[in-house]
Amino acid sequence: MRVDLFDFDLPAERIALRPASPREAARLMVVRPDEGCRIEDRTVGDLPELVRPGDALVFNDTRVIPAELHGTRIRDEGRVAVAFTLLKREGADRWRAFARPGKRLKVGDRVLFGEAGRACLLGEVWATVVEKAEDGQVLVAFDLAGPDLDQAIHAVGTVPLPPYISSKRAADAQDLADYQTVYARAEGAVAAPTAGLHFTPDLIARLDAGGVERHFVTLHVGAGTFLPVKAEDTAEHRMHSEWGTIDAATADALNAVRARGGRIVAVGTTSLRLLESAADAEGRIRPFSGETDIFITPGKPIRAVDMLMTNFHLPRSTLFMLVSAFAGLDCMRAAYAQAIATDYRFYSYGDTSLLFRATGR
Repeated sequence: MRVDLFDFDLPAERIALRPASPREAARLMVVRPDEGCRIEDRTVGDLPELVRPGDALVFNDTRVIPAELHGTRIRDEGRVAVAFTLLKREGADRWRAFARPGKRLKVGDRVLFGEAGRACLLGEVWATVVEKAEDGQVLVAFDLAGPDLDQAIHAVGTVPLPPYISSKRAADAQDLADYQTVYARAEGAVAAPTAGLHFTPDLIARLDAGGVERHFVTLHVGAGTFLPVKAEDTAEHRMHSEWGTIDAATADALNAVRARGGRIVAVGTTSLRLLESAADAEGRIRPFSGETDIFITPGKPIRAVDMLMTNFHLPRSTLFMLVSAFAGLDCMRAAYAQAIATDYRFYSYGDTSLLFRATGR
């Protein structure tokens, strides 16, 4: 499909720089494509009224690491400030990363992160550039490995806010809490599964009391989720890959939900992408562990998910393509136009939506 079909104009003031407080006070647009694209304005706190006993919410329990590293490239006597966003671990001591400015780096360069002269785990860690790609990505080998490297990254790193926020303000202490779900536990993401940011312990307790099941999967969200689609046709776009896992007990439980007439509600596009990666042609979810680069565009069947809770996405993005596949392109264009006209807040810290799957797709 032509990528420009997924374009729309978004005023800059619609981009949220801070989340709603409390989290469940965020607005929730309910979209029912099979009812003439009927749209209803609610709040996240109303979610227990919109699901039924026996339904199952599927959360992504990945935990965001402080993947934004600022350092100094040291080459002979020359020193240049550089910034790295960690993308994907490729060994005990190695990470693939976006480097800025990438043109200032060469293979073999040494980079110091943190403060020179301090003990490693208290604020200093060194790395060497071992590979460089033309798109700004580098592979770096740190002088530390394993848990020691993890501790060092926590010491010198900061919250990797999305570029549409970080270009307007710096990350601060409040982001340490705001940019993490309350149920995060499996470290490895460099971006938050943002639909989950709206949940509070109280909301989860009310869903539990209403007979709604909770299940967890893990997909370590990569920074590639923010990359623009530069191709003119979706067939030419290369999707980034991310590591995820669904254990056998979770797969069996979700299949049982469907078998007795319950609905599977994916909290976030990351949960949906992982569930669809694990689903067979009949929609039965299988255990899964590994990389997925699934790219969901209109025309691709959605087999494992009945409802999707997701924030409002970038124009021309793979995520807007995904929601258009789920609820229909025309319906989603209408929903986004209404969201813009009625002051919904967009992107990671913005409001959210609850989409019903279009069955006539």
